[in-house]
Amino acid sequence: MASQHPDHAAKPYWYTKEFISTRQEVKECFLTFSDLGISEYKWDWEGKFVDESVVEKLLGEHYEYFLQHPIGKDKFITFRLPNPKVETEFRLGRAFMGILAAAGLAKHVGLHSIPLFEVILPMTESAGEMIAIQEAFAEIASLKHQLYNFTDETIKHIEVIPLFESVSTIMRSDKIVLEYIKKHEDIFGFRPKYLRPYVARSDPALNSGIIPTVLAIKIALSQFDELANRQKFPLSPIIGSASLPFRGGLTPYTVKHFAEEYAGVRTALIQSAFRYDYPFGDVVKGIATLEELLPKSKVIPVSISEKREIIGLLPSFEKPYQSSIEILAPLINDIASLLPRRRERVQHTGLFGYSRGVGNVHLPRAIGFTAAMYSMGIPPELVGTGRGLHNALGKKLLPLIEKHYIGLRRELKEAGKFLNKRALAKLSKTVPALADVVIDIKYIEDYLHESLGPTTSEEREHAEVVDEIVTRLLRGNVTSELLTQAALLRKSLG
Repeated sequence: MASQHPDHAAKPYWYTKEFISTRQEVKECFLTFSDLGISEYKWDWEGKFVDESVVEKLLGEHYEYFLQHPIGKDKFITFRLPNPKVETEFRLGRAFMGILAAAGLAKHVGLHSIPLFEVILPMTESAGEMIAIQEAFAEIASLKHQLYNFTDETIKHIEVIPLFESVSTIMRSDKIVLEYIKKHEDIFGFRPKYLRPYVARSDPALNSGIIPTVLAIKIALSQFDELANRQKFPLSPIIGSASLPFRGGLTPYTVKHFAEEYAGVRTALIQSAFRYDYPFGDVVKGIATLEELLPKSKVIPVSISEKREIIGLLPSFEKPYQSSIEILAPLINDIASLLPRRRERVQHTGLFGYSRGVGNVHLPRAIGFTAAMYSMGIPPELVGTGRGLHNALGKKLLPLIEKHYIGLRRELKEAGKFLNKRALAKLSKTVPALADVVIDIKYIEDYLHESLGPTTSEEREHAEVVDEIVTRLLRGNVTSELLTQAALLRKSLG
């Protein structure tokens, strides 16, 4: 599933600018299908501006292609809705009308498949929220007037994909799914045919750190598999993967590792950095390999006793991570405000939007957060992790972590290539509490039996750019150009 997440550093292969306007996203959607061989495209109504006539434009401009590859049958567009809990509900109504209008349009031009039939509900925390979306859609779909009539169209019921975005919600997501299946049958009179539970990868990492996030997802995948077998109900999990290890570690070169790490996942997100910051041929090959591997992977079960031990272990990673991030928040926000824009997002705070936070501080969204941390030479994968691993070592629980986070050592080494110890030492003079992050690094190096830091010429060049960024940060004159330069070297904005 391709997404519009704006984490790319370089220009798209099909465009002359790094910034992709809303007007260009319909073209991007088509090329995602026709050039890259991706099956599904997420049309994101949450927190960004979108072209509401996407299906009309695609069919109008590429009718012959979609005769051969029908939307809703061979290629899929899935709306990510705004959640009414945190965003203004008028955007929700507009998304519903777009889904209904697309069904009417397809029928009018002689296409037999319903183009849009699933929606993603972000920040899902209960079965009731999912049912409410379906009830609202059904009510709008039943509207009848001489100027418009949805009741003759074939879509009356929308499928909901629940997106679980915090560590605690991910770990109980199987219970939400089970309750939803039962409520759906009670209210609508039939079971859903399937469900695609969607676990976030970036936002839980932003809030809780990398190891709690990965372990929570492993618990969820195990529980989904158990639930599917017990209820004889098809579950096809989705994961919100991105390129840097902190946000999923999925690049054209890590596809096999990723498929092994997240065995049981049936759909992986392909964000902008994967598509535009690597050679085109490698991108196409990586996507084809994912299409081949994901359907075959089998979940690694997490036993009840292992789940209990993991849950007991998580605070020893979360608490040190959160305390360090709270202290760094002002610097993170300073850098994030200067990052180059890549998409037309609604502002995170203010009239239309919302922000994320850790503890008592507000932070940018996950891409801006990760970009800021890497730009300071402090990969967020390392923060809190060393102290957590040291605690796990004392409790003899390292084998348990390594059993379920298969690529832990590899991903710590990968992130560690962008650690800049000089920059960290310089920042520590201004922020003495960064001494805790220095301790993290020591413990991680002890765990890996090797030093962290750049090893290739590109990584050393990244470190030099970070030196300049931190020097300017402390003077108050960081430039967007420097941040872009660093992003290009690590092949991802954030």
